[in-house]
Amino acid sequence: MTGLFGALAEAWDELRVHKLRVLLALIGVAVAVCAITTITAAGDMLRQVSAESNERWTGRPATLNVSAYPAGQEMPPIEEYVAAYDDIAARYEVEHSSMVMWAQTPFRFPSGTRQTETRAVGADWATMHRFVLDGGRWFTEADEDNLSPSIVVNQAFLDELGQGIEDHPTVMVGGENPVLATVIGSYPDSWPDEPPSAYILVASQLRWTTPEALMNSGPPSLELWVPTGSVEALTEAIRRDLAGAITGAQVDVSRLDNPDMSMLDGAMKWVILGVSTVALLLGGLGLVNIALVTVRYRIREIGIRRSFGASSGRVFFSVLMESVVATVVAGVVGVALAIVILHNIPLDTLMGSSVEDRPGFPVSAALTGMVAAVSVGALAGLIPALVAVRVKVIDAIRY
Repeated sequence: MTGLFGALAEAWDELRVHKLRVLLALIGVAVAVCAITTITAAGDMLRQVSAESNERWTGRPATLNVSAYPAGQEMPPIEEYVAAYDDIAARYEVEHSSMVMWAQTPFRFPSGTRQTETRAVGADWATMHRFVLDGGRWFTEADEDNLSPSIVVNQAFLDELGQGIEDHPTVMVGGENPVLATVIGSYPDSWPDEPPSAYILVASQLRWTTPEALMNSGPPSLELWVPTGSVEALTEAIRRDLAGAITGAQVDVSRLDNPDMSMLDGAMKWVILGVSTVALLLGGLGLVNIALVTVRYRIREIGIRRSFGASSGRVFFSVLMESVVATVVAGVVGVALAIVILHNIPLDTLMGSSVEDRPGFPVSAALTGMVAAVSVGALAGLIPALVAVRVKVIDAIRY
């Protein structure tokens, strides 16, 4: 251990003596380490942004979509679907599940009654799809008992009403069974000029909508958020159980989310590492050149040390450690710069999608940067160290 600390101290002293030449080389290494660390960390963060964006459309891994289409002319009663879906969620202990129903609902806007696309869902649906609100709140189970059905609407709906979410607006739902609905939350439009749309709880939809309207909306579906490892087993079990529970129905169970996203993430990671490695090697070339020049200037010094009994191993290790210590310092600087850069650049804003579970700076990225810095230092110091060992004592003294 004494020899190791002595070599480290000696390497640090040599860096101080040749600090100008070393500084020029370390700037390139620090920039390269900053690049590899930033790219690696940004890759992890961008994968999170991409994953959350996909999950808003398709659900979290793994989301199963269960549907039961009537094989005959008539659709079974909605109550039969509700009972069968509730039994499926309870039997397999699915923590997050939601029925989904689509309908065209007549809302009475100030400009007149307008048929509006409405999706009836459960309270868990927002969690399953990372649904983002820009005002108000999402449904809770307590909203199922409200006499005035709660709805969550898009910005176009509020514009049509001529009110903001802070005004706690209400709107009359027309049709054969009129009811006054309360707007409790809002979400941004998905595209420019999007028409008004709304979400409502399935329980509220079943309570005030007439049986004829429910039959016209088509059969409801069920979404289940299940562990990825049990997808195949649950798919077959749910298909079998539901076929027996709903008379004459053709049952289909499929995944909503894309299981191939993990493969794409893996390919992206390798591409990022490849680009980062090239950047780091380019930064290390400058350090090799500076180290070789430094050794040539120190040939006389090396010869004197060898004449006083310094072994080849000691000379080799001391020259090698000069590069390693230098790149460790550059690595610390590069990692620190990467942390500052990523802390001040909102990647989710640049990607145009908010992040619900924003990851912190990945420790793996910092470790990757430091390991890369040490590796480049070892490789950059290897050639000069070999040159120093091959120096003959008598020739060095005459130099």
